[in-house]
Amino acid sequence: MHGLINRAIQSFVCTTYGQARWQQVTAAAGLGFSEFEAMLIYEDSQTTRVLDALSGELGRPPGEILEDIGTFLVSNPQMEALRRLLRFGGVTYVEFLHSLDDLPDRARLAVSDLDLPVLELREHAAGQFSLSCQPGLPGFGFVMMGILRAMADDYGALVMLEHNGVACTIPGCATQGCEVISITLIETAFAEGRSFDLGARAG
Repeated sequence: MHGLINRAIQSFVCTTYGQARWQQVTAAAGLGFSEFEAMLIYEDSQTTRVLDALSGELGRPPGEILEDIGTFLVSNPQMEALRRLLRFGGVTYVEFLHSLDDLPDRARLAVSDLDLPVLELREHAAGQFSLSCQPGLPGFGFVMMGILRAMADDYGALVMLEHNGVACTIPGCATQGCEVISITLIETAFAEGRSFDLGARAG
């Protein structure tokens, strides 16, 4: 697992619940350390143990926690770089949705060894979409739920989201193992969105 992903989990816990709670989580996970380095690669099992320990510590399902992490990645000022990467996908929320297919490639431009699951958006009718998250990063669909919800607020859009679980478990099926999110866009200008400046700020 890329260190950036583990570091994001660490930042979420420390910012939301405090450093002491993070120390308890890493101890319960049996890591032997408490600080993830952003540019190192870790065993997937270490990330799984941290999420399991966090779930036990908070008494909440892992999916809910992962969704909160996704929201944190967009809404917290510490993560402004990711918000900018997402906002460059389009001027409207619909344009942003259609840009998600390119998100893994854009992420690799920023961090060459960061491999995110392939995303595929389908538009079924006006305001009705589904987003398929290919296998590769367990729970990524829940993280995307949080990102989609936070980005809707960022754009001032009103949406309904539903995680539909795994699309298919039949061996050989093109959608085998995909996490699928249903997206219903109710209103594109429900509220005033957050300001966004296309020009990069110096300093």
